[in-house]
Amino acid sequence: MVNYPNGKKHPSKDLVTTDREKRKINYGRRGMNFEEAIDASNHYYLTERVAVIHKRPTPVQIVKVDYPKRSQAVIKEAYFKTPSTTDYNGIYKGRYLDFEAKETQNKTSFPLVNIHTHQVEHMHAVTEQGGICFLLIHFAVLNEVYLLPFPPFYHYWQRMRDGGRKSMTLTEIRNDGILVSSGFKPRLDYLAAIPLTDESEEK
Repeated sequence: MVNYPNGKKHPSKDLVTTDREKRKINYGRRGMNFEEAIDASNHYYLTERVAVIHKRPTPVQIVKVDYPKRSQAVIKEAYFKTPSTTDYNGIYKGRYLDFEAKETQNKTSFPLVNIHTHQVEHMHAVTEQGGICFLLIHFAVLNEVYLLPFPPFYHYWQRMRDGGRKSMTLTEIRNDGILVSSGFKPRLDYLAAIPLTDESEEK
C-alpha cells in the first residue's frame, strides 16, 4: 500500500475558459489529468527532438516488503518523502529548464503554501546560474494552465515572507504569466510560452 500525502488527483474537464482570450483547454481525451498531459507533451518534445525533459522520480521510503517467492519481492507499504527539488527538468535550445507543476481547485487565487521553501531556494539557485525556472499552474475548475516565470513568482513569495498575502491572485498570474495553449501534439505546448530572453535570467 502506498500512502498518498496529497489525496486523489483531480481529472481535467473539457470546459470553456472565462478569460479574455476565451480559449478552450482539451487534453485530447477524457480522463487525462494535468500530470499526464505534461508527460504526453514531454514525450512529444522528445520524439520530435524539440527538447529533452523528464519528470524527476519521487523519493519513496519503503516500509514493508514481502517475498512470496525467492525471486520476487512485493512492496506492501511505502511512503512518499518530501521531494528534494522540483517536478521536472531538462534542456531546451541549449538552456537548462527546471519547473514545478501545481494544480489548484481555487478559482480566484493560488495558495503559496503549495510551494515549499526548499523548492524556492532550489529554483533561485538555478536561476542564478542562468537556468530557466518557472511554475506551471493549472486552475482545475477554470481549466486554464499558466506558465509563471520564476522572477514574478519570487516577487510574490517575498511579499508573503514580508507579511503580505499568502497567495497569488488569478489576475496577478494572468498579468505576469503566459496562458498555455493546448492541442493534440503536444497536449500542452508550454515550451512555446517560455520567454527565452534576458528576463528569464533575472535574479
